[in-house]
Amino acid sequence: MLVAEGYLFELERRGRLQAGTFVPEVALENPNALKELHREFLDCGTDVIEAFTYYAHREKMRLIGKEGLLEPLNRAALSIAKEVAQEAKGEPPLVAGNLSNSNIYKPGDAQSEKMVRSMFEEMLIWSAEAEVDFVIAETFYHLGEAALALEMIKKYNLPAVVTFGLYAQGILSDGFTVEQACQRLEDMGADVVGMNCFRGPATMLPHIAKIREKVSCPVAALPVPYRTTPSEPTFFHMHDHWASCRLPNNMTFPTALDPFLLNRYETADFAQKALDMGVKYIGLCCGCCPVHIRTMAEQLGRKPPASRYSPNMKKHFLFGDDPGLLFTREDLRGKA
Repeated sequence: MLVAEGYLFELERRGRLQAGTFVPEVALENPNALKELHREFLDCGTDVIEAFTYYAHREKMRLIGKEGLLEPLNRAALSIAKEVAQEAKGEPPLVAGNLSNSNIYKPGDAQSEKMVRSMFEEMLIWSAEAEVDFVIAETFYHLGEAALALEMIKKYNLPAVVTFGLYAQGILSDGFTVEQACQRLEDMGADVVGMNCFRGPATMLPHIAKIREKVSCPVAALPVPYRTTPSEPTFFHMHDHWASCRLPNNMTFPTALDPFLLNRYETADFAQKALDMGVKYIGLCCGCCPVHIRTMAEQLGRKPPASRYSPNMKKHFLFGDDPGLLFTREDLRGKA
């Protein structure tokens, strides 16, 4: 299964969402922009349209002083995802509801657990009423919070994909390794377990390999498309030593990561490596754009509708070798 994510970063790049707060108000303020991104991902080969409710939970809405928009925003995002899915020609994509890290969970704190459970439940009620095919619960850095999300998803009898974001320390915030956490979730009934966000392919795949060894259910791998390294394993602390200007707070995250973006062929290489590991749920997270998904789809042997626009250099004036060209590469050699 190929899954396009990364709505926060891509819509921010398009000027439709604010970096930092990262609240998906676009579902209400500019629904056509969200529809268009869904359509682009669909044309490029995604098997899933994920309702854009990442960070559309009560805590984020409280922070921006707009709790009254919580339900309208969630229902709008779910409706938009369903609408675009119904436009698909041939077999329609699956539609997923979405839960995300709350940023208020505290291990062993009964009050925070109660608040998080309540936040998840209200979003799941709306997802269930929208008749989503499954729910993606993602970017958890505590096993405890991921377990709460899974508990609530199963309460509504929905299939669950649950993934972790792993910080640079290489261990979850409540002390578990990511493979231990995935084992626990599988035992609790998760349908798919794995990782998303924070890490690029180079620093996520070694952990994915460990997860694949420990669980029998399908494994998910959705890195960010950035060139993370062992010395800078997540995109939170990447340094641009070649920047010619001062960056805000001297940080590349989240608005100056451009020099580290993987090219489309590197993302195709990631898809193949994940497939070779036995990963069955493959995608990209923050930083993903439609052309990444198209190239990954083609690497996996598919030809999505957007493949009609895949590169074809044969007719290029400088690099092509089409017999219809009036001048050949040899004629132009040394002139460009």
